[in-house]
Amino acid sequence: MNTLTDRLRVAALPLKIKWADKEANLAAVAEAMKSLPAGTDIVVLPELFSTGYSDDPELMRELAERNTGETVDTLKALAAQYSVAIAGSFLAFTAPKVYNRGFFIEPSGEETFYDKRHLFSLSQEASIFTKGSSPLPIVRFRGWNVAMIVCYDLRFPVWCRCRANSYDLLLVPSNWPQSRGYAFEHLLIARAIENQCSVVGANRGGADSYGVYDDLTFIFDGRGMPVSRIEGPFVVADLSRMSQEKYRKNFPVSFDADDFTIIEKVVEK
Repeated sequence: MNTLTDRLRVAALPLKIKWADKEANLAAVAEAMKSLPAGTDIVVLPELFSTGYSDDPELMRELAERNTGETVDTLKALAAQYSVAIAGSFLAFTAPKVYNRGFFIEPSGEETFYDKRHLFSLSQEASIFTKGSSPLPIVRFRGWNVAMIVCYDLRFPVWCRCRANSYDLLLVPSNWPQSRGYAFEHLLIARAIENQCSVVGANRGGADSYGVYDDLTFIFDGRGMPVSRIEGPFVVADLSRMSQEKYRKNFPVSFDADDFTIIEKVVEK
């Protein structure tokens, strides 16, 4: 098998997000990229990496931008400069609504977006943002099928189901506090095991008024085993598609999975 399509090097950046300071956060990502490990294929940034989150709907609307704004333009330039794909989520505006929008930006400039489906109802997120209606996207990149969800989506296994081995790698940009860190780590492991796919949980670093976020960035293989190492500011792993496909072939649990249909839930208020 071609080395390019077998091995995939993924680097997650646990960025210490500066609240509501887009310029500082974009600059911090650009600075970190100077230390990017050689041979990296995909960089994964945290959820809402360029702004952070606030319960203030007016501030969130003020900070939100279109897909053609500064954040995506900066990501496209960095992806092209370092010949990597860059994934994460940002605060997006598609009139008249605000979204927590996942992105996958390729070196060519090709872009894939995904609006977070499950909004955290214990905060104001569910009233500030509009939830996504499209299923998690699957992008073919360097021989791998790459899927993406955003943070709280991780708690919902039906939404994340890898039907008939439809994807090889699941990216999870997150903003998950240490107070629920045990759940985050083990939900990542569960998604890896049940879908027999590699999983990257790219959490933010630092702290804000909602909690502490450090040391919650993980990468697991299709058996749910930790495979990451620290290289400079990044959490890095080398993943093997050949090894994962062999495991799926020798232990083909996907053939026994149930089929299902996802129906829009109607909540009466």
